[in-house]
Amino acid sequence: MTQHPYNPGRLLFGGDYNPEQWSKDVWAKDIALMRRAAVNTVSLGIFSWALLEPREGEYDVEWLDGIIAMLHEAGIGFFLATPTASPPPWFTRAHPDAMPVRADGTTLTHGSRDTYAVSSPAYREASQRIARFLAERYGAHPGLRGWHVHNEYGTIDYGPHAADAFRRWLRSKYETLDELNAAWTTAFWSQSYGEWEDILPPRDTQYLHNPAHVVDFKRFNSDEMLAAFTEQKAAIVASGSTAPITTNFMLPTWNHLEQWSWSEAQDVVSIDHYLDDPGIDGDTHVAYCGDLTRSWAGGPWLLMEQNAIGIRVGDRTYVKGPDQTIRNSLGYIARGSQSSLFFQWRASAGGSELWHGALVPHAGESSRAFETVVELGSILESISEVVEPPTDGRPVEADVAILWDAEGWWATDTPHLPNDALSYSDEVRATHRSLWRAGISVDFVRAGDDLSRYRLMIIPSMFALSEADAAWATSYVRSGGQLVVQFFSGIADMNQRVITGGYPGMLRELLGVRTEEIRPLPDGESLELDKGFHSEMWSERVQLEGASSLVDYRAGALSGLPAITRNDVGMGAATYLSTRLTQLSRDRYYAQLCADLGIDPVVSDAAPLGVEAVRRRGAAADYLFLLHHGSDSVTVSGEGVDLVTGSNAAGLTLDPGDVAVIRESSRKWMLVKENSASA
Repeated sequence: MTQHPYNPGRLLFGGDYNPEQWSKDVWAKDIALMRRAAVNTVSLGIFSWALLEPREGEYDVEWLDGIIAMLHEAGIGFFLATPTASPPPWFTRAHPDAMPVRADGTTLTHGSRDTYAVSSPAYREASQRIARFLAERYGAHPGLRGWHVHNEYGTIDYGPHAADAFRRWLRSKYETLDELNAAWTTAFWSQSYGEWEDILPPRDTQYLHNPAHVVDFKRFNSDEMLAAFTEQKAAIVASGSTAPITTNFMLPTWNHLEQWSWSEAQDVVSIDHYLDDPGIDGDTHVAYCGDLTRSWAGGPWLLMEQNAIGIRVGDRTYVKGPDQTIRNSLGYIARGSQSSLFFQWRASAGGSELWHGALVPHAGESSRAFETVVELGSILESISEVVEPPTDGRPVEADVAILWDAEGWWATDTPHLPNDALSYSDEVRATHRSLWRAGISVDFVRAGDDLSRYRLMIIPSMFALSEADAAWATSYVRSGGQLVVQFFSGIADMNQRVITGGYPGMLRELLGVRTEEIRPLPDGESLELDKGFHSEMWSERVQLEGASSLVDYRAGALSGLPAITRNDVGMGAATYLSTRLTQLSRDRYYAQLCADLGIDPVVSDAAPLGVEAVRRRGAAADYLFLLHHGSDSVTVSGEGVDLVTGSNAAGLTLDPGDVAVIRESSRKWMLVKENSASA
């Protein structure tokens, strides 16, 4: 984790800037527009390797020197990227073996971004060289906000360089082939390895891959890319530059990194986040991203990119309206972001992403989109005091934790599970969505973390767990914690070997249950449970072995058998959800559970009115963010000052789409529909 809370001294506003795509007269216009919109930060050079190093070892930075000088004169800082996500054509020609190979054996050709084999020695050396050059030239520049190493690490290579590096990684982990063969259960299907050279990346094969092989390759790739990042970081630090160093994670569905270890390697954690829903679920996803990234960072963090005016879903781009742009930006900041940065500043007129959203759209500054940028810049300046972190570095307090584990995601991606519709990512997100709808603040944790501050901890569908993970969860419950374990958790060890004797193997004793059958449901079919709950996709035949049943199945082959159970252990209790609650049932279940445990919403009457309430803690005050997603005007009662309008918060009216950021004088708040207040 970061040792000191990241504090840039102001909320950073702006985004990726690609001046190399434009003439110098446009540069001057851009800077004038940036100043008009109160933009104070841009990111430079992310995909500029071919211009920065047009020939191997020869550099041309006149254009970069020029734009940095113009930005600095205008008071605009910059993140400088190492451009290693997009090697130049000369590199590909000189080192064709450094191109990535797909799982089907196809070697990719130059023509896009991310065309690199991360294990290639030539690529790694060239990456360090360009990072060293940039750091020596710009590392002490007073306008440098930080280093943006690479971009969205995640290109997977299955070629010969990856094979060599994977075997070295496996030797280090297992030491002997006997250990590897045992861990991978290679006795199945005649896969036992007698020579290290026989082991390849899990390329396309006739039928099903060995699941332990696949997950180890994913672990290797995360470690290998982290090694590439740390090499560039070391080159920058060796230059004497003291600017913070980061690299941008990527969500929502692209997950090739083990984020906890990566977070520890960065000076500040940053993320690129693109909504995948144009409706209200996009707002829930902002909260999910903010809570998750803050948890990885252990405190304040950076939003390096977000959607500007468009939300890409499937095969089309939906317009992101002004009020949503502002609400989303404040939603990230409410959860600890120190920035509102976008991709990109000016929409490209050509190239592969010419239809990507931008702060200055193709229509130019005379547009609704740019007017929104100006309004957002003004709001961010008015609330900039929230950037000062509290002394303990924790911008948000939460009583509820959700276990996050990238390896759990990878294990649950294994094909040929009892129901391949099961998605770890979907389960985590659905659970977080329920808590968001209840107005409950959430942290994410990794196994082994100190859980003493949390009154409730949730393990999503975590197919693979270690004995240490199970002991950690048991210790939490024994010491008074309330644990909820969702279906298909603890079934296997970290090598995807099932714990025999009954499910959920690793957690049977803690949960006090034994499942003998997993019974997937057909698509579209639901099950009726007691107390008005309904479930879908998954069910289990559960026997009680010390636990008591809270909710039974009411129909079908499992009618009368336990569906939700509770086991009192020590001073706490462990609850098991043996079936996948529908979203509405999940919402009701977690809202009631939190109420029973005395876990209160940030503002008790906000969520039913469609108002998202988040409290961000600061150095000298706390700030209540109110983001109105609902359809009725709401009146606010409480003591504080709304920084957005500068007015007293008592009697403040929020119309649909409005926002408020209140410096609190008290934590007692009431929200009512405006017509109710007047009545």
